[in-house]
Amino acid sequence: MLQTRLSIALEEGLITLPDDGGILVIGPTPDHDIFALPKDRVTIYSHFYPDVQFWIARGYEVVSDLPDAGFAAALVCAPRSKALAQAWLHAANRATDGGLVILDGQKTDGMDSHLKALKKRANLLGNLSKAHGKIVWFQGLDAPEWEAQDITLPDGFITRPGVFSAEKIDKGSEVLAAVMPDAINGRVADLGAGWGYLSRHILSREGVETLELIEADKVALDCARRNIDDPRVRFLWDDATAFTPDQPYDVVISNPPFHTSRAGRPELGQAFIQSAARILKPSGRFVMVANRHLPYEDTLAKYFRVVEDLGGTPGFKLLAGLKPHRVTR
Repeated sequence: MLQTRLSIALEEGLITLPDDGGILVIGPTPDHDIFALPKDRVTIYSHFYPDVQFWIARGYEVVSDLPDAGFAAALVCAPRSKALAQAWLHAANRATDGGLVILDGQKTDGMDSHLKALKKRANLLGNLSKAHGKIVWFQGLDAPEWEAQDITLPDGFITRPGVFSAEKIDKGSEVLAAVMPDAINGRVADLGAGWGYLSRHILSREGVETLELIEADKVALDCARRNIDDPRVRFLWDDATAFTPDQPYDVVISNPPFHTSRAGRPELGQAFIQSAARILKPSGRFVMVANRHLPYEDTLAKYFRVVEDLGGTPGFKLLAGLKPHRVTR
């Protein structure tokens, strides 16, 4: 458990929860400390599929769309994105009708900046610094400008605060889109599809019969629904590293993640490679883009009979795996 500030603040009487009514918890990861809250009163909001499954397995009520009313208090678990944190605080204030809102996060989540902004916009009730972070509680936030707004990118793509590459097209995806093989045929998957940038390029290939976008971030996937209008497409909210399709694919395309929050995790990309091999036909092909420094060639060789270097740029490499070995989860 990385964060313990909530437990300390409640045990020491620094924060007093309302005697009754629901408590909305926004955006907790498995590392967040929410266990001091009365479980029978808690509703968790999460848009990230693996986190949703984690909290459901522990008996919590979980929703994937932000409620806008009906709560006595709210806890916001500070995300990395400043714009998303502000949007969540705005939503928490609305859901509690100006009632008690608690913000908890690490210093690296910009908590000092959030505290400074809240002092100007809310009735600040207190704060506590502990365990390399800060917890802040307040009422009556007056910050209409913090409400989440659409972000419009070139070519009409719509994103939302907090999704990957929300404010500009990811460079790796641009590299892959520019040199994507022409011969993409049959049943195709975009593994970790985000808000649909690569998928739109995949659909420009006439040989694509169906395309399934597999994405763990529901907000990003909802953006993809707005960005792509094609009868060949299905949108699947799921964990790309554990997903099992109805039928195997001819081609899988991916720009896999290699971070969770600020922590580098190249094993995520390795898990995407393994998943791609598992969901492809025996004659299938996997095409991916990755930062030059990431060690993916050995993993590709483990799960595919043929590995190809498709070139790239000084910062990014394009790799392909053909004819996957038979793998299981």
